[in-house]
Amino acid sequence: MIKEAMLYEKLDKDAVHCYLCSHHCRISEGMFGVCGVRKNTKGKLNTLVYAEVIAAHVDPIEKKPLYHFLPGSFSYSIAAIGCNFRCGFCQNWQISQRTKKNDIVVGAGRDLPLHMNPEDIVNQAKKNNCASISYTYTEPTIFFEFAYDTAKLAKSEGLKNVFVTNGFMTKEAIGAIRPYLDAANIDLKFFKDESYKKICKARLQPVLDSIKLMHELGVWVEVTTLVIPGVNDSDEEFSAIAKFLALIDKGIPWHVSAFHADYKFTDYPSTPIESLKKARKIGNEAGLKLVHLGNVMDF
Repeated sequence: MIKEAMLYEKLDKDAVHCYLCSHHCRISEGMFGVCGVRKNTKGKLNTLVYAEVIAAHVDPIEKKPLYHFLPGSFSYSIAAIGCNFRCGFCQNWQISQRTKKNDIVVGAGRDLPLHMNPEDIVNQAKKNNCASISYTYTEPTIFFEFAYDTAKLAKSEGLKNVFVTNGFMTKEAIGAIRPYLDAANIDLKFFKDESYKKICKARLQPVLDSIKLMHELGVWVEVTTLVIPGVNDSDEEFSAIAKFLALIDKGIPWHVSAFHADYKFTDYPSTPIESLKKARKIGNEAGLKLVHLGNVMDF
């Protein structure tokens, strides 16, 4: 469904500036933003994925992962296609790396999106005894308008709202969703800007800024780092992440999760549990009170 986007301004010659995420795309008429789901049509920026749900499941809140927000509850979890990152290790790449631009060229394929408006989402959450709605699996910033309208309705119905996000949104986007957002799990993939640039086609600083701003605004924040052998598993990188979080709040939960080969990272080994235990030890030494191992049986 096509709907006019939020958080953009018109420029000269029918171009637009999108400031939803920190790419700050300047989009010429007829072109798409980096996300591949926001298009400039005659000087008007539209989202092309409003109410187009590519995944919908009832999940334990711990799967987000959120271990300290409504523990033991279920969260109705939804996604639309698209992402503003290009992570070669993405474990939901079949939907996150799919774009409207490519759908137009090659067709949508078998997994056509299901049309669900905000009322449908809220009704399904209540029907399935969910305490919250999670905007997850892909990047919720990319389907922001749909998430915003759904979160607003959910809040009025007594449901909580959760973003599982790469954190690359702007302060304007965070400010807009804040009245309806209760919790977020933010991926802090690396603590090196060059890694963000090379692997994700993004930058580190906006992610750090989002973690700090959400925490300052009272959103419950948990942080996840997917530990990839030989990429971000050094003592130095673990220490840098742990110290950054501890400076904000030693009570921020840090999830260090095991990687398995997927997408373009098929030649990388799975994460040894020893690496996760090392990260936990370093996190504890930095003062973090809640460091959790993910994607493994040993806690």
